[in-house]
Amino acid sequence: MANLENIKARKTLDHIQPYSPGKPIWEVQQELGLERVIKLASNENPLGPSKQAVKAIEQGVLGLNRYPDADASDLKAAIAKEHGVEKTQVIPTNGADELITLISEAFLEPGDEIIVPDPSFSEYDFGAHIMGAEVVKVPFAQGFAFDVDAMIAAVTDKTKIIYICSPNNPTGTYMKKQDVQKLLDAVGDTLVVFDAAYSHYADAEDYTDGTEFIRQGYPLLTLKTFSKIYGIAGVRVGFGIAADSIITSILKVKEPFNVNTLAQLAATAAVTDHEHVTQSREINNRGLEYLYGAFEELGLPYTKSMANFVLVKLGDEGETLYQDLMKKGVIVRHGKGWGLPEYVRVSIGTQEENEFFIQALRELIQK
Repeated sequence: MANLENIKARKTLDHIQPYSPGKPIWEVQQELGLERVIKLASNENPLGPSKQAVKAIEQGVLGLNRYPDADASDLKAAIAKEHGVEKTQVIPTNGADELITLISEAFLEPGDEIIVPDPSFSEYDFGAHIMGAEVVKVPFAQGFAFDVDAMIAAVTDKTKIIYICSPNNPTGTYMKKQDVQKLLDAVGDTLVVFDAAYSHYADAEDYTDGTEFIRQGYPLLTLKTFSKIYGIAGVRVGFGIAADSIITSILKVKEPFNVNTLAQLAATAAVTDHEHVTQSREINNRGLEYLYGAFEELGLPYTKSMANFVLVKLGDEGETLYQDLMKKGVIVRHGKGWGLPEYVRVSIGTQEENEFFIQALRELIQK
């Protein structure tokens, strides 16, 4: 009889922790016996999906006996037109997470290094560890501002990729355009991956989503998603924009049918649904201002956000308050996984959901 303990996984898996998503509503309802639960943990769009995306899915279901377009031609063309780039500069993927993995597979080898701001999105680390590369973390400066000089100083001859999440998850802060320019000029031929998943929410005059630097010929890849402002997280679509040569390298490790038919149809329709984008921004801005005012009233420090969430400091009782909020039917994201145990990240919901959350938080703090 074979001994299953002798089936050894790759040693690099010792460094990998599976991604931990926010708890789904049904799970909390079952665990705690609650009838009403709201989820403000995964930065989803409270307005729902783009109506044009839904219509496209409804019209496309009868074609599911056919394989998807392996090239995602229509989607590529729609993205390229929307962003003012060539079709050959676009790669659609099964969510932005897949693109991060593909980038790692295309450009990283054992012993290479990536640089990431800390705290930030954990999938950058995941992609590096899969390939046996090392992760060099550069802490944010005060107020979770990007420390560009420290990122530049961290570059060595082993550095293959620098990740910038802007607006950053979980802090909501962003890297100013002039600092992106400074970084690019300093790091030379190093690939910079600019994660602009929340770019539609950023309205600062000195914000950039990175595409302007791609047009100028810099080795930068802008990464975006349809999961946030377009509201179609459930069908999983992301995409990257970069120079043709960078895209060509990534295509060599991409599976042929990675974006399913319904996802392609939905995203192709959503990318031009400007009305949905505008409405989503308006709801988000109102929600941010409401939460800022409520946190100030409660005496809770928070970080102003360019995204669709707010990082708020609850103090030493952060984890307890997170658990108590869940008992009241409010799911938020505790900051322990980012090394921020005193914080929770709260997604912007509908006005009614925002008020429900604040009422629950107020009851817990003032009891």
